[in-house]
Amino acid sequence: MHAQSRRRPVDVHREAVRTLIGPALAGARGVETRLVAEDLATAGAGATVGSRVVASGVLAAIDLPGFDNSQMDGYAVRAVELAGATPSDPVELPVAAPVPAGTQPPPLAPGTAAPVMTGAPIPHGADAVIRIEEADPPAFPEPGATATVRFSAPVAPGTFVRRAGSDVAAGDVVVPAGTWLGPAQVGVLVASGVSEVEVAEPPHVLLISTGSELVEAGEPLGPGQLYDANGAALTAALAEVGCRVTHRVVPDDPAALRGVLAEAPDDVALVVTSGGVSAGAYEVVRQTLTDAWFGHVAVQPGGPQGLGTITLGEASASRSAPRAFPLVAFPGNPVSALISFELFLRPVLAEATGAVPAHRARGRAPLADAIDSPEHLHQVRRGRLGADGRVEMVGGPGSHLLAHLAMATLLVHVPPGVGHLDTGDDVDYWEI
Repeated sequence: MHAQSRRRPVDVHREAVRTLIGPALAGARGVETRLVAEDLATAGAGATVGSRVVASGVLAAIDLPGFDNSQMDGYAVRAVELAGATPSDPVELPVAAPVPAGTQPPPLAPGTAAPVMTGAPIPHGADAVIRIEEADPPAFPEPGATATVRFSAPVAPGTFVRRAGSDVAAGDVVVPAGTWLGPAQVGVLVASGVSEVEVAEPPHVLLISTGSELVEAGEPLGPGQLYDANGAALTAALAEVGCRVTHRVVPDDPAALRGVLAEAPDDVALVVTSGGVSAGAYEVVRQTLTDAWFGHVAVQPGGPQGLGTITLGEASASRSAPRAFPLVAFPGNPVSALISFELFLRPVLAEATGAVPAHRARGRAPLADAIDSPEHLHQVRRGRLGADGRVEMVGGPGSHLLAHLAMATLLVHVPPGVGHLDTGDDVDYWEI
């Protein structure tokens, strides 16, 4: 129990991560002017939109809508002229020239009704639209034909009319500061006449996968070698929370690790490593970066962790002092690395960038089957909700079961002090 008592609680380690990297992220992010069209061009590939957060409130350049327009296909009318309409005594009006979208119609002559299409301008003088289905006949006449139309009920002024500026008026804030530029935000910027927007630069993260056994995706595997799943998975996870990632793979060689760190780009705000943090003979991160804290957190999987500030390099002509980087070091097993990211790093990065909600959607539901958990640890299992609303486990607790994590939709939390849960007992979960 003595060794177990030295394990850092999950909440304590999460707060330590926040305390270390929160200020570093805030100070490292600049502001750049970006063309809205660039975000439109890259949205399909998902390359940058998720990492773009508005730095200052954006004002609409024009009213939205820019003119009074019709909400329906129907007839533009003067409401006062239909005040006495009844089924037994309908109001009959001559049909004026139609108003298609994208045209500027003439004023509506008194005592007439103009066919108007959805989105088309409301003719001057008209103040309401009657749906084509409510007219008699319930169809538009052929263009150029002489026709009349009958209405059997009055209509209130403003019916089915979208007033200019009813969505947003020119000069109003259309996208507030701190808003992630998602599809709706990019769309409203374009619609309201905005062509440029100031955005916060995404934090630059140097991600290092360690291990002499690692091979990058697409390369042939040799004896005892593995593909670098952590590099791919953590790159995707970091991009999802609005970070720009530079990824490197290094062997279990201190000189190689020092070399990659010494060549880190000047704008790197954070170093994240996977692997090399345990107590083995080839733990390159722990053995090389001795300024950082390394120890165990009371969690399964993901117990071995590292955290601290590392200082590298010499002063040079372009740099007045050695560079200091905040370091977050994860274990190398792929499930351990991703669970560590979810528990400790994702909330801090998401809060800093605003790209996604800082916290995963959470819930509580009964278990479909009984489970056991180490009583002194916070265990994170993988699961999904069954059709009956109960939580089903997906695979076991092992830190190597990456395929099972990929099939899961929930992270199921069993807190310290709980060694067993029966079928039907409630558990907390995060949606992933």
